[in-house]
Amino acid sequence: MQQLKRPVRRTLLVVHVVVSVGWLGLSLGLLALGITGATAGSAESAGAAYRSMNVLGDWLLIPISLLALVSGVVLSLGTPWGLARYRWVWIKFWLTLATTGATAFALRPGINAAVADVAAGREVGGATDLVVAPSVSLSVYVFLTAISVVKPWGLTARGRRLRTARR
Repeated sequence: MQQLKRPVRRTLLVVHVVVSVGWLGLSLGLLALGITGATAGSAESAGAAYRSMNVLGDWLLIPISLLALVSGVVLSLGTPWGLARYRWVWIKFWLTLATTGATAFALRPGINAAVADVAAGREVGGATDLVVAPSVSLSVYVFLTAISVVKPWGLTARGRRLRTARR
């Protein structure tokens, strides 16, 4: 892919950072709601927390995770960083892909199950899962943010080959 022009690259970078930080904040909010639901003293409070998680999950989780993934891939392919040239970019890609998949196929169904349990008047079965999953997500997103700033580890084998071929 050819390099993005400066205004396009900057706009896309802003979109990527805003969406990624939003995903981190959304995870923090889901963690707070998960803890509230798991430790609530009443079924009404727990139900409100899980219904709130469901609203956030229905409207924000998948779109934000996909936008973070897509904007990151386009940025990497349209800048000198490349997708597989630097270890930190490569690790960010795989962790973002994994967390997007976990969001869609593990967290969302867990939230839906909790809401169904609350609606049926049952005790929520996977309450600890709704605390653990956002905790893990939040940890991953903080790690991804840190490596985006620090840019550790240097070139991949592919990146070294490309650098040698350019010389």
